This record gives sequence, structure tokens and C-alpha cells, in this order.
Amino acid sequence: MIKKLILTCLLSTLLFANQNIYTKDQLEKMIGKMVMLGFHGQKIDSNDKIYQDIKKYDLGGVILFDIDPNNKKKIKNIKDPKQLAKLTSQLQSINKTKLLISTDQEGGIVQRLKETKGFINTAKASIVATKGEFYAQNAYSKLAKVLRNGGLNVNYAPVVDLSINPNNPVIVKLGRSFGKSSKEVIKYASIFTKEMKKQDIVSVLKHFPGHGSSLSDSHKGFVDITKTWQKEELEPYKYFIKNDLVDMIMSAHVVNKNLDYSLPATLSWNINTKLLRKELGYRGVLISDDLQMYAISKHYSLDDTVKLAINSGVDMLMFANQLAKPIKLETIIASVYKQVRSGQIKMYRIKEANKRIDNLLKKL
Repeated sequence: MIKKLILTCLLSTLLFANQNIYTKDQLEKMIGKMVMLGFHGQKIDSNDKIYQDIKKYDLGGVILFDIDPNNKKKIKNIKDPKQLAKLTSQLQSINKTKLLISTDQEGGIVQRLKETKGFINTAKASIVATKGEFYAQNAYSKLAKVLRNGGLNVNYAPVVDLSINPNNPVIVKLGRSFGKSSKEVIKYASIFTKEMKKQDIVSVLKHFPGHGSSLSDSHKGFVDITKTWQKEELEPYKYFIKNDLVDMIMSAHVVNKNLDYSLPATLSWNINTKLLRKELGYRGVLISDDLQMYAISKHYSLDDTVKLAINSGVDMLMFANQLAKPIKLETIIASVYKQVRSGQIKMYRIKEANKRIDNLLKKL
């Protein structure tokens, strides 16, 4: 009993010492690097909040959108090719450290860079898969060049969800999947990622561990795939991980009680560490889907969300700020900081996440 008490005290002392290797400023910057943040603005200068966030906290990345969802007549970030290139140049010039500048440009309904604004149109995945490999290569080559010219270096695509459920409202019905079979999805997703890589664009496979069998949309609330999910949905991830073809994966806000009885994938150690890291062998960056989506924000506080996500194995926390009231970076950092200091969030996870992000940045 005494030996056990001494060991516990020793471990606590080591944990406290490990945390205090870093100053408050250093730890806040390490946390800042783990955040992917949305903001409003088509141009920026030193007076803008996002400029200050990048400068003060070494913000890891930003996500850009075209339309302001709270007023669809207004532009949020992306107006046209010339404006986009200037904005990304402004963002990238703030710090010496490379900034991850991201968007969703899948093709079809999910295109933040729209043809009506002077960009090119890319067909949705379900159409591309019917036109053959040469068509896909040509389409995604053009898409990658547009992203590169716009100063973007991260694309939340391709979708590697399988179109298992024909009534799936958010993937299958919108034509965002390349097909029902993992073989078909792997073929076209591989073409997509190869073309992105030629232009130094990081492709983000989504939505782990699979969203194609769901009956509902995690933007709107709780999604349970326990009875519909199939093991084949892991095959694209297995392929890309085994062949070292993926640098970033996005988690899904779905519940699968066969994998984790109570937590959605984004917050689940069983799914993000046990399955993705240990069983599938993934070593790259794991980014959450938007943590302000109702599947998460309606059920978990900010403190619980960041604690569970980081401890589960998520390296980057996305707050897209698509809501009327945006969340401030200081609020996110403060929540993580206090929980690291209290031991609720493990310091080794902060260090681990930063190392993975640094390794990704070296490839850009």
C-alpha cells in the first residue's frame, strides 16, 4: 500500500514537472498550433483579430468559405481568384511558420471556389466515377492547380465514404461518394490525392470511420451508425495508410456502439487511438470535423469537447465559426490550457500533436 502511494506521488510529480517545462506563452502557442479556425473577412491587416491570433498564438490553420451562412447574400472569405490569392498571401506572410490554409473543394455541391465567382467547376464524385480514370485525372489536375494558384495548401477531400445507404442525406444523396465498393472509392480517391500532391496540396480523407451508411446528418444532431456501419468502410483508410499516401484524416461525429458504446468518433479513444492509430497504423495528423456542429455542440460543453477530443487522439481542433456568434481563439486556448495544467488533458498529447503537425508542415 505504501509503495503504491509513493509510486502515485512520483507519477504526479513527474506529470507536474513535465507541464512546467513550458512557460504559459509557450504552452498557449502549442495549443494554438492545434486549432483550425474560421473567421470573417476577405482581406486582413494588423488590426484584424485573425491577424493577431496568428501572430500571438501561432495559430495552426484557417478554413475559408465563400458564403456567410448567417446571411447568404454576404461573402465570408472567398470572392474571386484575385481576391483569394491576395488574402492567402496576407495570411501566409504574418508568421515565419507555414500556415495551413484550408477549404472544402470536393466538386459538385461542396465547392467553396465556385464557377460563378471565376473559378472552375468540378463534377461531383458520383459523376466522376462514371467517366473513367482519364477524366478524373484531368478534372482533379485542374482543380489542384486552382487551389495552388489561390494559395491554399489543405483540401478537405476526397470523401472516402462508401455509398452504402441510398437514403444517406449528407453523402450519398448529394453524390459525394465515388461508389458503393471500397475498390471503386480507392481508385478515384487515389487519383484525387495524387493530383493534389503534385501541387503541394494536402488531401484530407474523410469521414473516419465512415459516414456513408448513416441515416442522418451530423451537422444537425446526433448520428448513430451502429446498425448500418460495415467493416468495409475501413478499407480505403487501410489502403492509404498501408501505402503511406495520407497525411491528414478527418474524424466523423458519428456514434458506433460496436466501436465505442457512448462517444462519437471525434471524441473516442477507442476509435481514434485504438482503431486508427494502433490497429490501422496511422501516424499522420487527425483533424476533427467542425466541433460546432450540433452532433457535438448540443451534447458536450467546450471543456468536455476539447478534453475528450485531444485525449482521444485528435491533433487539430476545427472551429469553423459558421454560427452567428463565433468562438474566440483565446476561449479555446484557455479551456485547453487550464485542463493541461490540472492534468485532465495529457501533456504528452499536446507534444505528440505538435510533432505530427510539424512533420506535416515540413512536407509543404
